[in-house]
Amino acid sequence: MGDVKREIERKYEAAPGTGLPDLTGVAGTARSVPRGVAELDAVYHDTEDFRLAAGSVTLRRRTGGDDEGWHVKFPVGPHVRDEIRAPLSDTLPDALADLIRSRVRGRPVVPVARLLSSRDVHHLVDDGGRLLAELSVDTVLAERLTGDGAGATAEWTEIEVELADHVDPAYLDAVEERLAAAGVRPSADASKLARALAETAPGERPAQTVREAPAPGTAGEQVLAYVRRQIGTIVTLDPAVRRDLPDAVHRMRVAIRRLRGILKTGRKILDRAVTDPIGAELKWLGAELGTARDHEVLEARLLRSVDGVEPTLLLGPVRGRLERWGAAERAGARRRIVAVLDGERHLALLDTLDALLADPPLLPAAGEDAAGTLARAVLKDHDRLAARVHHALDLPPGHDRDLAMHEARKAAKRTRYASEAARPALGKPAKRLAQRVKAVQSLLGDHQDGVVAREALRALAVHAHGAGESAFTWGLLYGREEEAAARLEHELPHVWARASGAGLRAALKS
Repeated sequence: MGDVKREIERKYEAAPGTGLPDLTGVAGTARSVPRGVAELDAVYHDTEDFRLAAGSVTLRRRTGGDDEGWHVKFPVGPHVRDEIRAPLSDTLPDALADLIRSRVRGRPVVPVARLLSSRDVHHLVDDGGRLLAELSVDTVLAERLTGDGAGATAEWTEIEVELADHVDPAYLDAVEERLAAAGVRPSADASKLARALAETAPGERPAQTVREAPAPGTAGEQVLAYVRRQIGTIVTLDPAVRRDLPDAVHRMRVAIRRLRGILKTGRKILDRAVTDPIGAELKWLGAELGTARDHEVLEARLLRSVDGVEPTLLLGPVRGRLERWGAAERAGARRRIVAVLDGERHLALLDTLDALLADPPLLPAAGEDAAGTLARAVLKDHDRLAARVHHALDLPPGHDRDLAMHEARKAAKRTRYASEAARPALGKPAKRLAQRVKAVQSLLGDHQDGVVAREALRALAVHAHGAGESAFTWGLLYGREEEAAARLEHELPHVWARASGAGLRAALKS
């Protein structure tokens, strides 16, 4: 994957010859140590329609300085980016090509701009010589390499302050105050590339055909805004999943579920003939991503259960068998996820989602008032949830009730996501409904996790028995899961009552 560096930095405008203010005493700064001038030559790459730049992603090949090589940068938050580095080579390394695949999708990546920077570097250090931040004054010459502005150039000077590792980000606030007092102002551009593209071809936009957007305040506008956010999240998280970042798979699956949910809820707003096939593909992708994640959650649950067993009741190699089972299940899961993301089916789905936004299949109801239309859609989902909860509670404990509660859980997710999507139009009533339905969803989710855990415990017990080991502890854990399920089933009517009040439904209608 290459080296990864978390960059926390800020950029400032500077006129040629700008002098740096004295930063001594700023948040523990003892002195500024000159580190010399480096000459940097960076060629930035993108597709011809700037798909990387549209997502605030930059890809460059740079020579000069102490970090020569290929760099791809992903935005993490305000002033924060992750930079993944690969050694210098003539062609884009495969590891970095994989990380931008969800953006470029097979389109050629070509040089779009060359930036020559003369970087005057200073280290801001404390009394003990510890590095607090690196401050540089960059004199930049940018040349456009592609598009209508090919050959155009731009020049500017800017100041960068990059926080050192393990230093409180508040340090940058203090430096910024001192710079502001000296008349130095934050840059209007997020990156050098963004400024280079803007100044060498002002007004240029990627060619794109987009149907006229629905009018403000309409149901179509609200639904499409929610759809657009979820699609953006799916595309953005693709490289995070590839990098195996914490919670990335879970967050992508949540975005997939939210998107599936709103496509179902909005069937009177977006044509089902178009959205149902998309929903089926989203279901496939979520299931592919879910295999490893679901097992991870299950394994953690069983390990916690084993930790809660009194030592005298741990008969046989319980933990060892559980850990071996977990390792066997995890083997190959990572490769499978990456293979799915690299596959043509996934990339085709991303193209289909782009097409959905470019030419949304709006029905007449899309032009209606958002509040009334979305309230009716949310209440319809709520009615479906009510029917499934009551059906589950009417069944005796056992397999059929377990299945019914799982179906109720899926209906709870859909209602919750519909409420979230409707919140801009419906306000606090939608927020309250989402919160209360989330409590129902959580309870039903705990119940389903217990059902899956019992299935796994039974299989582990069978294997232990077959190997001549005691199955006592596995049976004990199975019984405890049954007790937990019974408690949740007893609590469900009380939790559901809070999410089904007549006052809450009336507030949505008003």
